[in-house]
Amino acid sequence: MSAESTLDAWRRREAAVRQTMAPPGTASVSDIGARSGIEFFEDIMSGKLGGAPIASTLDFVLVEVEPGRVTFQGTPAFAHYNPIGSVHGGWFCTLLDSAMGCAVHSTLPPGRGYTTLEVKVNMLRRLTAQTGPVRAEGRVVHVGATTGMAEDRIVDAAGKLYAAGTTTCLVLPLDRD
Repeated sequence: MSAESTLDAWRRREAAVRQTMAPPGTASVSDIGARSGIEFFEDIMSGKLGGAPIASTLDFVLVEVEPGRVTFQGTPAFAHYNPIGSVHGGWFCTLLDSAMGCAVHSTLPPGRGYTTLEVKVNMLRRLTAQTGPVRAEGRVVHVGATTGMAEDRIVDAAGKLYAAGTTTCLVLPLDRD
């Protein structure tokens, strides 16, 4: 598939997902704990639950989910710039952290959640408002009873690599509200 056709497909997918999603919000611990991780993300994508407010703030959206793999898509904008004229590293880190942590969460049974213990990010080239949409695809490396590990890459529609990361997450029981 050419970069142009990939870009068109990405834009169509993002538009379709944004049409079905509810306004940003936070789910209660009961709402989260009553669902498996994959059910939780499916309910976000279908509009039954709101997406993360940070995704709205930084203009990225959940576009694909399956157990062990979660993809977010975002378009860097001038509002995300640092003072030296490119996208701030925090935008990279948040996009990567979201995809990797959610990939871990997508494998968890009801009653289990996660929190990020550490994130390692390598930014390989700058992002600008001219870059266009990019995707971060988090993939699980390992999930056990108490920890999970995932990896991720930020790429554009042509497959150009902008950043890569890894995370370790703490897997824990969710307390009820």
